[in-house]
Amino acid sequence: MHKRLVDFLAVGQTLAQIDKFVGDSLKAMKCKSCFKDYRPGGLPPFPSNACLSVNECVVHGTAGYYRAGMKPGDVLKIDIGVSHRGWIGDAAWTYVFGEPTPVVRKLLDAGKESLRLGIEQLRPGNTYKDFAIAVQTHVEKNCGLHLVRGLGGHGYGRKLHTPPFVSNVLPIFPGEWPDADRPCEPGVLVAVEPMIAVGTSKIEQSPGTWPIFTADGSLAAHHEHDVLITEDGPRLMTEGLDDLPDVITK
Repeated sequence: MHKRLVDFLAVGQTLAQIDKFVGDSLKAMKCKSCFKDYRPGGLPPFPSNACLSVNECVVHGTAGYYRAGMKPGDVLKIDIGVSHRGWIGDAAWTYVFGEPTPVVRKLLDAGKESLRLGIEQLRPGNTYKDFAIAVQTHVEKNCGLHLVRGLGGHGYGRKLHTPPFVSNVLPIFPGEWPDADRPCEPGVLVAVEPMIAVGTSKIEQSPGTWPIFTADGSLAAHHEHDVLITEDGPRLMTEGLDDLPDVITK
């Protein structure tokens, strides 16, 4: 789906147009969105085929929350969850329309590289805390950016969300992340997803609504891969995402 998107996306498109393209394309591929009508506790059914989050929106943007067309400089996170033959795929990538500023380029590169470094740690003998150490060290110490706290990755498979919860940051108080010391066991599928902001680790979300924003209005990026932990280490189930262009030039 992301491969189709890089050929489709263009300046001027609305989120509604992009979401329709996702829905039509998934249908043509004989699968369907597992986000559409998804309803966790306390929120209304998710109304869109994909999560479409612009600029300061970190994740869970709906097709109707932002109505303007994409313009040069906009940073768009596209998170796609697919159900196919009883199994789930869940992958997010960040795209910028037009030539990125140095800050945006740094943000996108930090997301991709931190994800790569974290995935290397998803192997038997390690715990999920090792993933967070690798991601947090790169983003916050090497790049001087901020990982969003309170959001993270998750197990998946026959269902969209299963244990374990995979934080991108180390816990700062007891009980904050119960799965931190859980061992990485062969056979486990995890969707891991650093969410990074330029200016803050804090978020804002209006009660009863889906989109989540950076608390200071700064730009955010979101990258997500699916990984199978094997006896030999991590196997990337969403191979090829890193090869896609993340700059939309038309």
